[in-house]
Amino acid sequence: MTVTNNEELVKRIARLVRQNQELEEHLKKQEKLNEKLTRDNEKIKTLYEKLSPEGLKEVGEGEKKERSLKFNMATVLFADIHGFSKLVEGMDSSAVMDELDEILYEFDAIVTRFEIEKIKTIGDTYMCAGGIPVKNITNPIDVVMAAMEMRNFLDKLEINKRGKGNKIWELKIGIHTGPVTASVSGNKKVNYDIKGDTVNTASRVEAVSDNGTILISVMTYELVKEFFDCEYFGKLPVKYKSDLQMYKVKGLKPEFSVNGEGVSPNESFRIKFGLIQFTDMQEIILDKLEKELPDCLYYHNVKHTVDVVTEVELIGWGEGCTDEEILLLKTAGLFHDAGHTIAYDNHEFYGTQLAKEMLPKYNYSAEQIELICSIIMSTKLPPRPTNLLENIICDSDLDYLGRSDFIPVSNTLYEELKAQNKMGSLNDWNKIQVKFISGHQYFTETARSLREVNKQIQIERIQSLITE
Repeated sequence: MTVTNNEELVKRIARLVRQNQELEEHLKKQEKLNEKLTRDNEKIKTLYEKLSPEGLKEVGEGEKKERSLKFNMATVLFADIHGFSKLVEGMDSSAVMDELDEILYEFDAIVTRFEIEKIKTIGDTYMCAGGIPVKNITNPIDVVMAAMEMRNFLDKLEINKRGKGNKIWELKIGIHTGPVTASVSGNKKVNYDIKGDTVNTASRVEAVSDNGTILISVMTYELVKEFFDCEYFGKLPVKYKSDLQMYKVKGLKPEFSVNGEGVSPNESFRIKFGLIQFTDMQEIILDKLEKELPDCLYYHNVKHTVDVVTEVELIGWGEGCTDEEILLLKTAGLFHDAGHTIAYDNHEFYGTQLAKEMLPKYNYSAEQIELICSIIMSTKLPPRPTNLLENIICDSDLDYLGRSDFIPVSNTLYEELKAQNKMGSLNDWNKIQVKFISGHQYFTETARSLREVNKQIQIERIQSLITE
């Protein structure tokens, strides 16, 4: 009886494997057909757009409009999850599909956590992309981190369900970074479908990847190599182009992982990542300032904010600040005048409110946010800094006092104050400036060495302009 049961089980497994192979062949045929239809559809769209500059219109009742968006840098991930060829005794096809659903559900949670856009699943192939729909500079790092979490999750799942040495699932991942075009559709729920050489290359990288391997193209490698321990894998022939070099991601570098194990990111990783991510936040804030600052702010404009952000970094390095302190300084510099979009007076306070609202979205801790707010408030005149970071931003905020362009910059501040009915004649302003500069002293050694000499020259220049 036992022999008969075993024979039936073997036949059942063989039948399931055969069915799976047939499904895979059918899927490949459908994918090829879909690719052909997509190409034909793109040709039709292109022709239509040439004929109608207003773009695509709804073809039938209830049909949604589609539009295309271009992203100069997106990171595309293909993950192939396969395990049908390793079915274990007593596990039927429905149980396998349930387990696959569990895996895909967790993958969805992972990409959501890293703010990566899931594109679609095709059978047991999972596709997602970073840098879509919100453009960001960190998307290659985000996608590689997500890939590592996918691999770690699947390894833990296998151990919890079947113990070591009894794996039925294999995962291989391919990642590539480059420009993509996204077709946007949907009303209540927006869907994105991406296409282009970047997508095709990512798919090919996944195809040559080994089981258990995260394989990345050289384009992605150059953008993430600072954080990840990678090993050269080989070359991928690319039609009409030179061979594409590929690298295998082994894990995080020891200095960026908890206990040096290469799995979980540590505080050093988060700070270094934050310095890169700062670029995205800076773009948002500068755009806000460009659009929302009153026209009469001739001095407290976008240029002044950029100058302060640049200067805090320069003085910060000169004063021996750590990476985290540089990040705090640059962030405070970015927000220190953002409150002008709300009110002229007490703008420092309003800047702290904007920082408290935005910074949690960029994973700043509560302690870091409080420090940043203290640094911002220290710029309120007259400056009374109480620590090194406050000294640095106060020196950076008044850096113009010792620069060669002091006179024209000073005049913009005068025009701004005059527009606010806070200043009388230019002669009165020059008198105030002489008094202020004569009593001013830079707080840091770096600023004193860079600006103090020029500041004395400025006093003499202004005095020559004063009339009794």
